[in-house]
Amino acid sequence: MFNYKILSVIVLICHCFYNPTDSGAVQITQSNIDMVLASNEVVFINFYAEWCKFSNMLMPIFDDAADEVTKAGYDPGKVVMGKVDCDKETSIATRFHISKYPTLKLFRNGLPAKKEYRGQRSVEAFAEFIKKQLNDPVITFSSLKELQQLSEDKRHIIGYMDRRDQPEYEMLRKVAASLKDECIFHAGFGDASQQMHPPGQPLVVFRADTKTSVEPDETFLGNLLNFDQLYHWVQQKCIPLVREITFENAEELTEEGLPFLILFHHPTDTESVKKYKEIINRELVDEKDKINFLTADGLRFEHPLHHLGKSVSDLPLIAIDSFRHMYLFPDYKDMETPGKLKQFLNDLYSGKLHREFHYGPENPESVTKELKVTTPPESTFKKLAPSKNRYTLLRDEL
Repeated sequence: MFNYKILSVIVLICHCFYNPTDSGAVQITQSNIDMVLASNEVVFINFYAEWCKFSNMLMPIFDDAADEVTKAGYDPGKVVMGKVDCDKETSIATRFHISKYPTLKLFRNGLPAKKEYRGQRSVEAFAEFIKKQLNDPVITFSSLKELQQLSEDKRHIIGYMDRRDQPEYEMLRKVAASLKDECIFHAGFGDASQQMHPPGQPLVVFRADTKTSVEPDETFLGNLLNFDQLYHWVQQKCIPLVREITFENAEELTEEGLPFLILFHHPTDTESVKKYKEIINRELVDEKDKINFLTADGLRFEHPLHHLGKSVSDLPLIAIDSFRHMYLFPDYKDMETPGKLKQFLNDLYSGKLHREFHYGPENPESVTKELKVTTPPESTFKKLAPSKNRYTLLRDEL
């Protein structure tokens, strides 16, 4: 005879352990975030607040997309879609500089992508986005002749490997997934690359864009099985110390959160750009974590010049945009005086630029009782940052 008592116990146990929230995105907390980031190649996180109407509108879509990604059957450790309640997990929100809701961020190998996700917010779009993230970012070459036809205006990372399943290639692929927007990655296996490396000793080299450099390929001398070593070497090679700002990349650059030191130049003036880069590389490499070194076409970015009280006829000139105000380097020619640009940066860090713009030089002899208070020109580049009007800002509903 069927035992209904046993059945009722089974039902009770199932009810106790059933959690309807097991579907959808994984709930991420302070206790599991490091494990989730470390154990998955791609993590796509929805940072939300329950009181935010935009968060509430997005949540069911994001959860459904997470279910679709699960159904796709990716290998374990490949991808997770997660969600963080920023009111409850304030330390996580602070850690990743979340200031608006909802914010969608992609993480690769534990590292956050530079740009937030701003694509279409639908189940199909999210699922397709994840699919693209898992495509192999490395281009396979079948002969060395193919390497003679690489784009001359791009930077390339080239791996010479014995076979595709060796761990050194897997490490190269992981680095490529994180930095594929900065360099083009290539790899050859077996006969395609055996002339370039001893058997069992794979090599990875960097090839600069040949339009601006005649340097030979540079070989990575570290441990190819160490992700951090390889990543930082590739990052250093693929992301130039001095970059050009354009209307196309301005949003991405502002998201990095660092002030700008900008050389505004005439588009035909290559000499000032060359000198500027030489000085930055010679004197200011140690400042790269504090400020972004940029060049800008003074014709395309004529508006910031007007804010500085200058025009195209005053080019070239150098300025700092702190995202609050803009400060003009007094004399472009002084750039070549050792230490001058570094002092300009130090004056920004110390607040001296801001104080002196308001109250004049910090010289007791020149200070009078009646100080003329002025205001530095407002930042123009912060206006090229992502619009905050698309989100809820902290607890202020729009």
